[in-house]
Amino acid sequence: MDPSCSAQDVPRCDLCETAIVHSYCDFCHVNLCKPCVVDHISGEYEKHKIVPFQDRRSTLIYPKCATHLHKSCKFQCQDCNNIFVCSSCIASEQHGRHKFVEITEVYKTKKEVIKKDAEELENHLSPTYEETALHLENQLADLDGEYEKLTTTITKQGEQWHREIDIVINKMKTEISDIKVKHRVILEKHLDEIKQIQALMKQTLLAIKEIEKSIEVSSIIEYSSKLSEFSKIPPKVQVSLPTFIPKPIAREKLYSLFGQITPLSTATEENGLSLNQPTISVKELLDEPELVATIQAGYEDLRSVTCLNNGRIWTNGKTNYIKCFMVDSLLQTIKTQSEERPSDIAVDSNGDLLYSDGTTKTVYKVNNGQTEAFIRLQGWKPGMLCITSAGDLLATMFSVDETQSKVVRYFGSTEKQTVQFDDEGKPLYSGNSYIKYISENRNHDICVADSNAAAVVVVSQDGQLRWRYTGHASVTTHKPFEPIGITTDSQSRILTTDRDNHCIHILD
Repeated sequence: MDPSCSAQDVPRCDLCETAIVHSYCDFCHVNLCKPCVVDHISGEYEKHKIVPFQDRRSTLIYPKCATHLHKSCKFQCQDCNNIFVCSSCIASEQHGRHKFVEITEVYKTKKEVIKKDAEELENHLSPTYEETALHLENQLADLDGEYEKLTTTITKQGEQWHREIDIVINKMKTEISDIKVKHRVILEKHLDEIKQIQALMKQTLLAIKEIEKSIEVSSIIEYSSKLSEFSKIPPKVQVSLPTFIPKPIAREKLYSLFGQITPLSTATEENGLSLNQPTISVKELLDEPELVATIQAGYEDLRSVTCLNNGRIWTNGKTNYIKCFMVDSLLQTIKTQSEERPSDIAVDSNGDLLYSDGTTKTVYKVNNGQTEAFIRLQGWKPGMLCITSAGDLLATMFSVDETQSKVVRYFGSTEKQTVQFDDEGKPLYSGNSYIKYISENRNHDICVADSNAAAVVVVSQDGQLRWRYTGHASVTTHKPFEPIGITTDSQSRILTTDRDNHCIHILD
């Protein structure tokens, strides 16, 4: 076997290529045997730096002085933005009384930083990014199977119906296909971002390893760590699958009652905690809003505003008149049956106006200008109203003796659910006539702002208590938390105003 090609051969001289290496030129970076040392340095002795082979790359190459060309810079002037200076520069009038630092000290410090950066990238950051990428790839791999299960569930539900709902089934399948596309796009987008960072990290790591091997002072001194950029590890993305919620069969509302496909909900995982990932930044929420239109409602005290999606806006104040506007035009005025102001107003999925009247203990419906008693109560007075995404009516109410409060769900005018007590039989809401503001979240939770109890009470669609929020210490140190009004946004966050503390609480 050719000795020069043997994997176990000892290092050879780079000049004669046969003799075993003995020395090393730290200036030219070549291996030398004893006889070749003389030939290598002949004529230019001062230029070369011959060291034992085991001490190779131990001689630092200092930058040349820009002012004194025959000298090397072994210091940095701290008073001149750390420029390289030689011994002649130090003695010059230009640098009189300046502070200097030896380049070797800076070199050693930077070398340690480079070594730590390489270890951090190689041992921690790179594996973390790899784990995140694998997490996304696994989600993508399971995507078709999970969506196939969802499609099968919908199909089985559809088999219980007759031929007239085939169109609805196909429409929902199309929605699922569209959501799957969005789901895939979200995952692929995050995966692409992770892989781009991984590629940049790999490139950086290669560059660092090259610099780490270098004895060039300039490149070491000029090294700038990018570790802080890579340390901002993107959280793991977990996009929750939509769910299908079956509904009772009713031909007149076939599509809405067949079921619901929940929208995609993107969550991130940081430090083991699952967090909703907002698509709207806090800065965007705080930016100056754009004023689209101003409506002069004509009330001394505007109480409620509600609308569907046809541009019609219903309002009421401390009068017995309910007004409907289109932009800035008054379209219609409804007078309440009891001559008293309504407790609340809402617009159902058909576009009909509903209003509650505590005096008559009735919820009224207004259809084409005609008012009818929609729900009559016995022993209870209706309060605030909310139309759910499924078209149900949620109504808060309190007993005539003002000792109990509850939330009731109606399908049409038929009572289908009552939410009043928790699993231990304790009241969920304060028993009094104070207003209980109500809203449905996008995940179908029922959210109530109980101002008298100083709490936001959230129960599931089934009426099970999920949690109770009683304010945050950072904003309620001076005045008690008193939630007035409640709504939810597209990210399933709950917003309630804290009147006395002049702020809005945003709850995830």
